[in-house]
Amino acid sequence: QVQVMESGGGLVQTGGSLRLSCSLSGLTGAAMGWFRQAPGKEREGGSCIHASGHPSYYGNSMNDRFTISRDNAKNMVYLQIDNLKPEDTALYYCAAGLYNYCLRDSWSRGDTFYYWGRGTQVTVSS
Repeated sequence: QVQVMESGGGLVQTGGSLRLSCSLSGLTGAAMGWFRQAPGKEREGGSCIHASGHPSYYGNSMNDRFTISRDNAKNMVYLQIDNLKPEDTALYYCAAGLYNYCLRDSWSRGDTFYYWGRGTQVTVSS
């Protein structure tokens, strides 16, 4: 049984940092992605990383303040977020892909990710 579980969210002040963690069990060798959904908005693709750890891609909403990484030995994926802003407030989801690579032009839609976690809430106060 494949399980994806996020952790590490919380309430932080503007300018703070968080490292979100995603544990994956029951599956290896998958590309992994981070997505987020703010209240009243559509889900947006944040970042995708190949099974090998390279390369990685970022959506328009996640600029150089976001860094995705993975530790395959631990079956963990991370999303480091620095200089947090109120507009980063959202439910952040981790997902495991159908392939071991990110589809470069379409991963951000999310339809090639089959296993999803329940999300971890990030709230940034101004």
